[in-house]
Amino acid sequence: MNLNVTLIAQLIVFAILVSFTIKYVWPPIAKALDERADKIAEGLAAAERGKSDFEQAEKKVAELLAEGRAQVAEMVGNAEKRANQLVEEAKSQAETEAARITAQAKADVEQEINRARETLREQVATLAVKGAEAILRREVDEAQHAKMLSALKQEL
Repeated sequence: MNLNVTLIAQLIVFAILVSFTIKYVWPPIAKALDERADKIAEGLAAAERGKSDFEQAEKKVAELLAEGRAQVAEMVGNAEKRANQLVEEAKSQAETEAARITAQAKADVEQEINRARETLREQVATLAVKGAEAILRREVDEAQHAKMLSALKQEL
């Protein structure tokens, strides 16, 4: 065999193999590589989107926390104001009630004093009438008169 014929035959077989590979083998491999590259690119894009979404979510959470803290601080301030207001109202009501009770007690004491005076006047009047009766029944004698006055003093 001739070297040239072998070389030409090998070139023809190689050319057929290359053309067969380019036509039938290479497209599925290229397609698989392209699909893999697309998937990797999609994965990287999804990771980037996820990262940006996460950052946005973190910002939103921080904003919501700040807003929540502000609302809580406002609620606490309002509650403290309301508590102080309730305390002041309770003090005012207590002072009003104390003044009313004091006035009622003074009125009651004044009534009792007036009743005691009236009772005392009635008793003094009764004793005076009894004394006058006793004096009028007996003769006017200074010794007996002094005795009656001292007895009246003891009764008072």
